[in-house]
Amino acid sequence: MDIRVVAYDHPDAAVMTKEVQQEYVVRYGGPDDTPVDPAEFAPPLGLFLVGYLDGQPVSCGGWRAHEDGTVELKRMYVRASLRGRGLARALLAELELTAKRTGHHRVILETGRGQPEAIALYRSAGYTDVPEFGYYAGWPLSVHLGKDLG
Repeated sequence: MDIRVVAYDHPDAAVMTKEVQQEYVVRYGGPDDTPVDPAEFAPPLGLFLVGYLDGQPVSCGGWRAHEDGTVELKRMYVRASLRGRGLARALLAELELTAKRTGHHRVILETGRGQPEAIALYRSAGYTDVPEFGYYAGWPLSVHLGKDLG
C-alpha cells in the first residue's frame, strides 16, 4: 500500500471519510458527530493519510495534536473488501511514526464497542484503556485507548 499525506478535504480523503461515516451509520445508527476542522489535520497541528492500492484510495486515518505532546487518531478506516490484509496495521504504524517524528510522545483515540475488530487491532498494537475524553466521553458504547510512543 502506498500511503500519502493529503489534506483532510482532498477529494480522495473526502471519499474515504464519507465511507467511514457510512460505516458508523451501519454500526451505530448515525455518523460520528465529533466536531472536526480540516485545519486540525494540516501540519504542524496534524496530519491526514490516505492509503492507495493500484492508484485507488482504500484506507485513511489522521491525527490531530492535543496538549502535552499527545495526538488523537481520527477517521482510521480500511475498505471492507480489503480488511484482513494488514492494511490497517500498516496505516496505524505510519500514523504513529509520523506523530513521533514530529515530537509527539502519546497517541489517544476513541472507538466504539460496535467495532470489535478495531478494538482488537489497537489492543494488539499496545493500546490500553485511558480516561474518557472528548465528544463521546460518558457514552456507554465508547472505548478510549492510548499508547506511549516511547
